[in-house]
Amino acid sequence: MAWNEPGNKGNKDPWGNKGGNDKGPPDLDEVFRNLSKRFGGKGGGTASGQPFNSTFLVILVVIALIVWGLSGLYTVKEAERGVMLRFGQHIGEVGPGLHWKATFIDEVFPIDVKTYRTIPASGSMLTSDENVVKVELVVQYSIQDAYSYVFSAVDANASLREATDSALRYVVGHNRMDDILTTGRDAIRRDTWRELERIIEPYKLGLKIEDVNFLPARPPEEVKDAFDDAISAQEDEQRFIREAEAYSREIEPKARGQVERMAQQANAYKQRVVLEAEGKVARFEKLLPEYHAAPEVTRKRLYLDAMQEVMSDTNKVLIDAKNNGNLMYLPLDKLMNNDKANRKAVEPEVERHINSVSGNANVPVTSMPTDGRLSREERTRQGRG
Repeated sequence: MAWNEPGNKGNKDPWGNKGGNDKGPPDLDEVFRNLSKRFGGKGGGTASGQPFNSTFLVILVVIALIVWGLSGLYTVKEAERGVMLRFGQHIGEVGPGLHWKATFIDEVFPIDVKTYRTIPASGSMLTSDENVVKVELVVQYSIQDAYSYVFSAVDANASLREATDSALRYVVGHNRMDDILTTGRDAIRRDTWRELERIIEPYKLGLKIEDVNFLPARPPEEVKDAFDDAISAQEDEQRFIREAEAYSREIEPKARGQVERMAQQANAYKQRVVLEAEGKVARFEKLLPEYHAAPEVTRKRLYLDAMQEVMSDTNKVLIDAKNNGNLMYLPLDKLMNNDKANRKAVEPEVERHINSVSGNANVPVTSMPTDGRLSREERTRQGRG
């Protein structure tokens, strides 16, 4: 029965208020003395003769120590690093595995340092040539310093997001729209990466930028069709350039081969001319003693050889006729050319008239009609003769 229930006779107030009047809680010292009397006091004791209050306190302390010790056990995962603080002061980092810390004294913050995180950035931005373009960027990063990541900034992820947006707007604002949409995307990606690292370096966020992916930019919807045509034209330009380069790589070796062949032919011609000149010199040196021995015979022989060499390819027939008169002869020039393959048929014989002006003059052969009659000019010329 509770002390304050109806019918409870006697003074059962645990606070020792015997008068029955509620005058507020008693002094704490008096409360502890009353509890000590109830659990053994001066005259009470346990069966073993030891005071009950000492045994209870010892057990209570042991249980409290066990609970306190078990509460300090914790586990750090494989991909995590634990940032340990003692009374709020950083004392180091702990690696993966099972660890123990002093509860209420030490505090550990496990941080994943191996997983790559991503932060997107996008928006409509103004280029250097005063055009508006929609760009998107994705930054991949990891945690390099766990303590700096936790305590250098209130929210390192939010700080990185703001820095990414600032770096992207700075780089886009210093480039032309054509470069952003077409050929300059890789350069913009590298510039944004460098600018982002420069911005976050003073803040010591403990982050490491692993990669920056610059997604394809888009022009405003109002001019999208025109920009698509411009991009197609630029792609065609690049394709034509590649085809021209391929053609150049194909023609250049042939040209070099022709140059090399012409150079070799020129060298061969040079060597042939030099050898022929040397042969002529050697022949002249051998003929010189013979010429000194018989000048007339040697001179005549050289003349005949030279005339034979000069006249060997001619189709002219020269006749030294001492007396006037007609001369019928075979077409010797035609007969000499019968060996040529391009002749399809031999021309018919032609009678020629030889008119000698002087006794020792070489007169060219003149043609005569096939009916044997002389022309008026020939008859006049013979009458004058």
